[in-house]
Amino acid sequence: MSRRAVLWIAFAVVHVGVAVLGFVLPNQPMGDVTNVYEPWSTQALEGRGIVGITEPWVYPQLALLPMVLAHAFAWISGYLVAWAILVTLCDALAFAMLIGRARSTGRWIGGWYWLVFIAALGPVGMYRLDGITVPLALAGSLWFVGRPWLGSVLLGAATWIKVWPAALLAAALIAVRRRLAVLGGAAVLSAAIIAVVIVAGGAANLFGFVTDQADRGLQLEAPVSAFYLWRAVAGIQGSFIYYDQDLLTFQVTGPEVDPLIALMTPVLVVAVTAVAALGAYKAWRGATFASLYPNLALGLVLAFIVFNKVGSPQYLTWIVAPIVVGLVIDRRGWWKPAVLGLVAAGLTFWVYPGMYAGLLRAEAWPAAVLTLRNAVLAAMLVWIVVRLVRVPEHHRAGLPSRLA
Repeated sequence: MSRRAVLWIAFAVVHVGVAVLGFVLPNQPMGDVTNVYEPWSTQALEGRGIVGITEPWVYPQLALLPMVLAHAFAWISGYLVAWAILVTLCDALAFAMLIGRARSTGRWIGGWYWLVFIAALGPVGMYRLDGITVPLALAGSLWFVGRPWLGSVLLGAATWIKVWPAALLAAALIAVRRRLAVLGGAAVLSAAIIAVVIVAGGAANLFGFVTDQADRGLQLEAPVSAFYLWRAVAGIQGSFIYYDQDLLTFQVTGPEVDPLIALMTPVLVVAVTAVAALGAYKAWRGATFASLYPNLALGLVLAFIVFNKVGSPQYLTWIVAPIVVGLVIDRRGWWKPAVLGLVAAGLTFWVYPGMYAGLLRAEAWPAAVLTLRNAVLAAMLVWIVVRLVRVPEHHRAGLPSRLA
């Protein structure tokens, strides 16, 4: 049996296994699909209002598209199964592009890594919008060298579904020499989406997802929330975990929490800008796409996670695309962050959905595992910044026609 066939068999096993785990594990790992995706999309299909158009929404407007598309498979066994099928089909398209004929060792290893990561993270990676954006982000990243316009369009679409792929677009604008193509693809797509939203009467809600994020409190899983989480674990008066009815998330609170909430958005901007500036300096000094892009992309994504006041478990999916690209290009140089990524994914799975009920009760052991997970992410960010500093400069101007 060819290794390509083995990869596809493993792809099927992993996706079916993770899909089934969503039905058997505790703490509602599929909650977003049934509680919000299905009602939002059903409301739109029945003409009772369109989120992001007729009313404010937490997501960019294109996020509604996959929610609606999933209904095409609902006849099989309901909306939950339909969503799993849609995510699996998106993954399959990106997976086929990634491994090709499985003759390249780098692509073969990248394919295996992605499958192991999906299994390690569990159902939260499938039953969230992020499960749609990851294959788009991976395919777009792989296309940046030979087809930067197409890569930009895919990343632009992913960004209008969930904001995080903007980090990969920023990395590409810095690292890819055909910057006008990268900028043009995303700009044309964005202009088209904006025009459609305005014509549909949604101008007032066009960027509602931005203001909504800025107003959020400290989510329970975010690294910055550790101080208040451990105060709650210790039973210190005034610090506790609560459920936000508007945002449908668990958050923490305590003394002086409001100034910290206000501070986190500027801190996030500064951190992301600093990583981008380091990447821009390396690009100016002649660093190649192959040496710069995966490092810079992972650095920006990790900055988005580590300094974010929102820390949903599915955010871990964001790191897999730049790691896979790094493995495709330089598998020997990327094994350390790849291993750390799997550790972070496994710890996330352990906390959610595994011990989430205990975490909500402010028990010490789940809090310790979550804190360790966040420490691993912080260590990865430090590691990637060091790698960016060490990216070779003054390399030849030519780019490879294809990734290894």
